[in-house]
Amino acid sequence: MANTPAPNIAAVVLAAGKGTRMKSDLHKVLHPIAGHPMLLHLIGSVATLNPQRTVVVTGAGREQVEAAVAPLGIVTALQAEQLGTGHAVAQAEAALAGFEGDVLVLYGDVPLVSSATMRAMVARLHAPDAPAVVVLGFRPADPAAYGRIIADEQGVIAKMVEYKDASDAERAVTLCNSGLMAVRSADLFALLARVGNDNAAGEYYLPDIVMLAAADGRASAVIETSAAEVAGVNSRAELAGVELSWQNARRAQAMADGATLIAPETVWFAYDTVLGRDVVIEPNVVFGPGVTVADDVVIHAFSHIEGATIGAGAEVGPFARLRPGAVLGEHSKIGNFVEMKKAVLGVGAKASHLTYLGDARSGPASISAQARSPAIMMAFSNTKRLSARARSLGLTRRWWPRSPSARARLSGPGR
Repeated sequence: MANTPAPNIAAVVLAAGKGTRMKSDLHKVLHPIAGHPMLLHLIGSVATLNPQRTVVVTGAGREQVEAAVAPLGIVTALQAEQLGTGHAVAQAEAALAGFEGDVLVLYGDVPLVSSATMRAMVARLHAPDAPAVVVLGFRPADPAAYGRIIADEQGVIAKMVEYKDASDAERAVTLCNSGLMAVRSADLFALLARVGNDNAAGEYYLPDIVMLAAADGRASAVIETSAAEVAGVNSRAELAGVELSWQNARRAQAMADGATLIAPETVWFAYDTVLGRDVVIEPNVVFGPGVTVADDVVIHAFSHIEGATIGAGAEVGPFARLRPGAVLGEHSKIGNFVEMKKAVLGVGAKASHLTYLGDARSGPASISAQARSPAIMMAFSNTKRLSARARSLGLTRRWWPRSPSARARLSGPGR
């Protein structure tokens, strides 16, 4: 039972911060990690728990956040004044009216928290000792100004204190508060109503509910995770650090799933990249969103791929660019300095080098040596008809060359 989450789960995601250190017109939580807004990374992880409700607390720049989550049917709550994390969570009370179950408190700028960790927090809440609150802790290399957690070896919390209010002895403790919590809905808002702002910052701190529960004779507990999983984003440098952490995890997963990465640190994935087995990826390959790669594909160095579907046994690059709408058939080949957009390359077809394929379709194995001329595949030709020779090669009108000499190479008695 201790490992089984309660059936009723809700999530409150705090996204009201101004994010001034990002120096951006884009809301902080909407900056992308692997081509996907960090807030949506987190919400995607939450969704695997099948929560009954998810509430995003907004503040400055709320219109951007509301627009981002509206397609998902997620409710938002407004924190008009920035009065602390406790005050922020309290703004979700109306949105959670009538909900009975466990509430996860998460942060929109802490995007890498896994669903497994969320489940572990809820499971600890339902352990035999039934803690009032479960706090997610971590031990960073530099504890800096994080709030500290004073706990025993079993993880039972004796005290939680913000860095500004901590003594020197408390600041020496290395167990830090990530800010993430799990708490029963029946307890959460009753405890928040008792939180005061008599502290150095004059704010309503969410961690104070732990000590308020302790005053009622109810202990709380901490579970630990890695510093990387709870890394927050408050600056462009921290955004780059979280991006790197995500990429490292995705590279490791790709190799564990049967792909070969010759130089893993040089391969950059998007959040939705799909790789088959026995795929070989050479150095300096970048995947944008919307790429699906089938089995036994080879992607050579310095290729950039987005919005493309690559069939089994195909070969790409080096120095190739596949743009949205590119479809490579099985055992087809795109060579060096070839670009595709909204084009289909048939089974076994080849475009070996120096070619642009756009808004076009080729039949199986229809492009071969002719495609190796830089003039042959120029798109958007004004030529009004194709010769019989071009049709026999499977070339569509948009692939007809502009160059007279190139046209002559395809022309014959049929033109």
